[in-house]
Amino acid sequence: MSIETARVIDIHAHAVIEETFGSAGTFGPRLFDDEEGIPIFEIGDYRLRGVKYRGSPFMDPDLRIAAMDRIGIDWQLLTPNPLTYFHYIPAPEAIRFCRTHNEALAAIVARYPDRLGGAAALPMQDVPAAIAELRRAVSELGLRTACIGTDMPHGLDDPRMYPFYEAVRALGVPLFIHPSSPGIDGPAGPAAMTRFELDITVGFAMQETAAVATLLFGGVLHRYPGLDICISHGGGALALLWGRLRHAAHKRRWVPEHLRPDGAFEEQAQRLWYDIHMHDDSSLDLLIERVGTERLVYGTNFAGWDAPERVETHGLGSLLADNARRLLRASQA
Repeated sequence: MSIETARVIDIHAHAVIEETFGSAGTFGPRLFDDEEGIPIFEIGDYRLRGVKYRGSPFMDPDLRIAAMDRIGIDWQLLTPNPLTYFHYIPAPEAIRFCRTHNEALAAIVARYPDRLGGAAALPMQDVPAAIAELRRAVSELGLRTACIGTDMPHGLDDPRMYPFYEAVRALGVPLFIHPSSPGIDGPAGPAAMTRFELDITVGFAMQETAAVATLLFGGVLHRYPGLDICISHGGGALALLWGRLRHAAHKRRWVPEHLRPDGAFEEQAQRLWYDIHMHDDSSLDLLIERVGTERLVYGTNFAGWDAPERVETHGLGSLLADNARRLLRASQA
């Protein structure tokens, strides 16, 4: 088995890596058991309680491969843990964490080249450093791509990001964007999001939708026509808010000229890639109605709280794997 022949390719799977513990200085990360024996994952002042990382597929690649085999996943892209994007901490600590993470991740995937690939962590608060680490991760470490958060000290459409997008495009790799809970190492989100785990159930979709809108209205896709960006969870609420965003493209004075003509908004949105980890066939049907199927890929949040218990390709079959091969430059087509 390899990515070239895999029938099921999962591009949404996070890894927690032992070698990274303590590499961000006072921000950790740290993993320990409390006095009741409950595991605690600590990032700065933030504590995630009760998630079993050590001795699970998150940290043990042998357990990961066995779990992949049980549910029918042939090949998987490992991406950074969203709790440790570290886009807001001081740059030196973020740079050290990302270098440590990427070296350790490259060593893991090298053990399983036919089953696993890797996406680099990047210190996005320092764009030149992020570019340097992206180049090292791809050209020297052999990682296939990079994954960044939706939020950082500057926006996704900020001119400071232009050299970064140029570097991604020049390297010929895609870019994955995934949200993280606010307040871990950056600004706190709305107070309402602190209840009922709304930060991950609702807040992630908010961040993903805002990221898509920023990339479109901010002209990133227009400026870089060869840039491939994949957004997690079907682009958040994009399919539901499609009409409102399209209406804004036609009516609001701040909208760039290239998005104003009929069909322009649709064309730009259909240039993004989306993983289909959405939990609802009707939601997926609506996304397909909006963007088609040519840029949809399979994702699971593997081993996470919302991961499926079996492979569910929603009738799209080998199309999703073929799309993933194109996105990850593993296809001859």
